[in-house]
Amino acid sequence: MQNNQLWVIKLGGSLLGSAALLHWLSLLAKHGNGKVVIVPGGSVFADAVRQAQNLSGVSDGLAHELALLAMDQFGLLLAGMQPGLVTATSELEIAERGWQHRAVVWLPSQMVLADATVEQSWRMTSDSLSAWLANKLAADQLLLVKSVDLNSYQQSQAALARILLDDGVVDACFLDGIAGQRYQTRLLNRNDYVLFEQGLCTQGLQEKARLL
Repeated sequence: MQNNQLWVIKLGGSLLGSAALLHWLSLLAKHGNGKVVIVPGGSVFADAVRQAQNLSGVSDGLAHELALLAMDQFGLLLAGMQPGLVTATSELEIAERGWQHRAVVWLPSQMVLADATVEQSWRMTSDSLSAWLANKLAADQLLLVKSVDLNSYQQSQAALARILLDDGVVDACFLDGIAGQRYQTRLLNRNDYVLFEQGLCTQGLQEKARLL
């Protein structure tokens, strides 16, 4: 593992129920060593928020707050599935868990709700929030782990990001969120956990992941 690098890894909610998710959690707990922060998707909890908004007609602002709590719930679920993981709600807690050499699951609601500049709409989902956190933490690597078949995307890097946006693979704010940042952003399929069986390093990513 490259111990000098900080990794922010977003695990999409679509992984829930797959064997791949268990592998990701196990490997990240094993190799995290204080240098991994997991961003949970919204999963079924965010789906419930969308349904509740449709039924109630509440504002996007309130739905945004509920969706952040949905991410908190999925994050708690992930930590419950793998005892080697710990949760954190603030930059200080993330740093403290890092000093303890633990892999962290970020519970985002506290930090995001405290920042009035974060857009409160469905355009800003866990994808963009992972970029937002990577910016905050001065991360070196940002990985989005999704269930999408990457073999169907053979475009160049320049064209890929826009196509992913058009296809709804990433949210509407994501490209702006990663623009000009120092970290490298890559998209992985859920089965690409095999790249990290010996630890976290960028060598395998160069062959399998799609650089955005």
